[in-house]
Amino acid sequence: MFKLFNTGRAMMGAALALSLLAGSAQAADTVRVGSKLDAESGLLGTMILQVLEAGGIRTENKVQLGPTKIVRGALLSGEIDLYPEYTGNGAFFLNLDSDPAWKNAGAGYEKVSTLDKEKNNIVWLKPAPANNTWALAVRRDVADANKLKTMEDFAKWVSGGGKAKIAASAEFVESPAALPSFQQTYGFAMRPDQLLVLAGGDTAATIRAAAEGTSDVNTAMVYGTDGAIAALDLVVMQDTKGAQMVYEPAPTVRAPVLEANPKIRDLLTPVFASLDAQTLRSLNAKISVDGQDQKQVAAEYLKSKGFLK
Repeated sequence: MFKLFNTGRAMMGAALALSLLAGSAQAADTVRVGSKLDAESGLLGTMILQVLEAGGIRTENKVQLGPTKIVRGALLSGEIDLYPEYTGNGAFFLNLDSDPAWKNAGAGYEKVSTLDKEKNNIVWLKPAPANNTWALAVRRDVADANKLKTMEDFAKWVSGGGKAKIAASAEFVESPAALPSFQQTYGFAMRPDQLLVLAGGDTAATIRAAAEGTSDVNTAMVYGTDGAIAALDLVVMQDTKGAQMVYEPAPTVRAPVLEANPKIRDLLTPVFASLDAQTLRSLNAKISVDGQDQKQVAAEYLKSKGFLK
């Protein structure tokens, strides 16, 4: 009886162990997809979820998990497996923010993808050709009338007496990396009376001020893929000389997860390649300006491009 009892317990223990192992294997087969809190990150994370699921890869939704520090930490610790990050943030992750490579899209991507793989076993897939960095955007009627498309055009216009007035945050005006970098790189200077400094640094407010001509403002501090740019018809001045660091969104994934699911690369590369700045602005506007659901916006876009049926 005692022997039988022990045998039964052993069998039960073995079954429990097998069950736990099966559960672990199932969990390991599930790709946990996260993102940051903002609308664009949520949109990109949702696209990743939908494409992977359609491609036969089981996922767990961790979208809009938290700010950069939380989400990056979760990736490094293995709490999530994949999330969209911006190439320029590699400068801070790797403590190399003074390296000029970050102001060149190709060089910045090569640096972060190489070093993050070596140091943290994180793989950066190919980024979208959309730079979500600080930029200046001019109201379209002003841009068209003065033939303004690039920061070089803008600098010549200002230096020639053009009536530019910028709505911006104090950080943008004062930080050496922001407006002063533009002025130094392109050789122009804004007078104090040509600046409207708004509290808080909300680009929705600066874009609205330019669109509505508040206090004669016609130019706004923006991030390159802000949805309100498209909604309120502003023209982003192209940073042709690289005054700003490049922040292109790319899927970042733990190497063991990618090795176990190599299909991830094939599924996500064409999706991100399709997301240029104008496309992201338009999609972001549907969420942040029109109030549409990000799942619906993601699905409609992916279907329109043939990534989902």
